[in-house]
Amino acid sequence: MEFQKPRGTRDFLPDEMAKRRYVENRLREVAIRWGYGEVKTPTFEHIELFTIKSGEGILGEIYNFKDKGGREIALRPELTAPVIRMYVEALQRSAKPLKFYYFDNCFRYERPQKGRFREFFQFGVEIIGSPRPDAEAEVIALSVEMLKSAGISGDLHVGHLGIVRTLLKDIPPEQQSKIMRLVDKKDDKGLEDFLDEINAPDEVKSKLFRLIGLRGVNAMHEARELVGDIEAISQFEALLSLLDVYGLEYQVDLSIARGLDYYTGMVFEIYCEGLGAQNQVCGGGSYRLAQLFGGEDTPSTGYAIGFDRIMEICQVTPPQEKRIAVISFDDTRKEAIVIAKKLSEHVPTYADVMGRKFKDQMSYANTIGASHVVIVGKNELEAGKVALKDMRTGVQELVTVEEVAGRVNVQN
Repeated sequence: MEFQKPRGTRDFLPDEMAKRRYVENRLREVAIRWGYGEVKTPTFEHIELFTIKSGEGILGEIYNFKDKGGREIALRPELTAPVIRMYVEALQRSAKPLKFYYFDNCFRYERPQKGRFREFFQFGVEIIGSPRPDAEAEVIALSVEMLKSAGISGDLHVGHLGIVRTLLKDIPPEQQSKIMRLVDKKDDKGLEDFLDEINAPDEVKSKLFRLIGLRGVNAMHEARELVGDIEAISQFEALLSLLDVYGLEYQVDLSIARGLDYYTGMVFEIYCEGLGAQNQVCGGGSYRLAQLFGGEDTPSTGYAIGFDRIMEICQVTPPQEKRIAVISFDDTRKEAIVIAKKLSEHVPTYADVMGRKFKDQMSYANTIGASHVVIVGKNELEAGKVALKDMRTGVQELVTVEEVAGRVNVQN
């Protein structure tokens, strides 16, 4: 019986993994330079962690099961909720703000398509403990800097849910949630039908469609005309002024709602060309989840980068690593093992484990792209040396084992 990988999952071969790891490390370097520390949470959590805010309807979108103790468990569909659970459980008394980053796989049961998989990877960041626009601006600027490190420049859209929710304040919370989901999906027809269904006032319907259609430099002036001079607009304007300090290009976009119910204030998304309909590569915002998970009410801001999506369009190329192949003969195989082990402390090294003849070992060295081969012959060993051959130029010289790594590293 031949097995295949489950639908919506992928295998990553060595060349692809080299590129993914290279980009991942570039993102890590940026996060570390900005003062963020790495955290890791379990692959699965108690299912209530994800249903307590989003409701039972989310069950159709996640992988969930009962463990052998009868507990309802879910594979994590995202990473913000687990990080806040970790914070509530272990870090509430820590000095604020807390700055975290993480990179891990997540799982969602949905129809696979371009850039969307059932197992996918997220690189995310959270600031916990600051309610100020300074934290929001830093998070947005960091997301742009991370994408830049991967050779990606996208269109940054920034909104504020507090402005839209002010307009909906007299509508029941569960109906508000559905309205926001329809706004998030850009489903104008569905939104209009639902507002009619719940008998929303005509003024609310009219203002809502005008509000979520606002863009550009006059958006805030027009928003004030629609909802009044509210605190959310003042907070949003303070954020925008800080984004200007960071030198970011952005578009005000009050139609951003995000797909998760826990966002409360600022929200943002970054879009890139080359991904078709699924062109969002990063999204996040401000939220308050800690109290919902049994902790104190704590402001937080974060985002997640869709790692799989950026890998489809990123323009960086990992530097070609030097590789050495150690070539031996029947009577020098044991010595070759010792030499290969020593060289592997300095440079990626391949030794023959197939019992191949000299010619076939050389052919394999070409196949794996070895930059150099170390030929371990009896005469060379008796002279205390090995033959080092540059596979690009064909130049061969006798050197000591100690000299090999230095010669390889200084040659282009």
